[in-house]
Amino acid sequence: MTLKATKVWFFSLVPVVLFFICYYCTQIYFDSCCSTGKSPQPTVFLCDNSTVKKWNTLNLSMGRNAELFLKMEDFFWKKHMSIHALPYGIKGSEFMLLKILAMVSSYGMPANIERLNNAPVRGFEEDVGNKTTLRLFYPESASPNPGLHNNPDTLLVLVPFKDHDLRWLKVILYNEKRVLKGFWKPPPQIWLGGTSQIRVLDPYFLRLTASNLLKIPLKPNRQQKPVHPTTGILAVFVALNYCDVVHLAGFGYPEARNQQYPIHYYGQDTLKSMKNSNHDLNQEAQVLKRLEEQGLISYLRHS
Repeated sequence: MTLKATKVWFFSLVPVVLFFICYYCTQIYFDSCCSTGKSPQPTVFLCDNSTVKKWNTLNLSMGRNAELFLKMEDFFWKKHMSIHALPYGIKGSEFMLLKILAMVSSYGMPANIERLNNAPVRGFEEDVGNKTTLRLFYPESASPNPGLHNNPDTLLVLVPFKDHDLRWLKVILYNEKRVLKGFWKPPPQIWLGGTSQIRVLDPYFLRLTASNLLKIPLKPNRQQKPVHPTTGILAVFVALNYCDVVHLAGFGYPEARNQQYPIHYYGQDTLKSMKNSNHDLNQEAQVLKRLEEQGLISYLRHS
């Protein structure tokens, strides 16, 4: 790196560092002067102990104290940074994430977790409910105006599968020149998500979904096509760790032979349209079936 490039990099990092120092000092002040020493307890739907025991026997649980979202201090105080690049780690993406998190006004998790999905609820309330607490998305699945499909307090959780996903959000937040390349589908060039609603999912959760739940190799050999979990199965995995009861509405996969059947209760995506995606829908369908047979998830269906 040349001296000029080093100076440019250093001065571009200064605002981020100053923001973090101010944020961290403010947190120390409020923690020492205003804290009651108690953290909000999440509201959960209780179930019998047998369901919890079944989930624990799978050795997939991370515990409800695990933090879902990346935050500024992760990049300064962690002893061991990620050894994986996206989508299973942040190696090589640290600087871009710092710039994004400098613009995000909060990193917390709602105390009351009621609903999590990656789909619209307005117009489908009778079948899927009327509130979304967390909405997982990536640029290609983002709605230009999240307010049309979500509640004002819905958290918009970016699941970064690639560097272009982070660059898309950074460009939006800083109103920089739009980047059109690097996406399998054009993402919104104007996105109206509020900074107080934005979160970035820690790739650790996608990694556990892949390696522990779906048994997907994190580093496939050269002959293998890379396969990643869908945001749908990721949401199921997260929900199983945070909720006592998990109901699925409008999510699942039809029989593989029915290539024209919609895979969502909304939109027109079919198994055929997902044929060349980097997802193993057959594997996910088998996992969902196993979780249902074990009583860990249940489907909301018309009577």
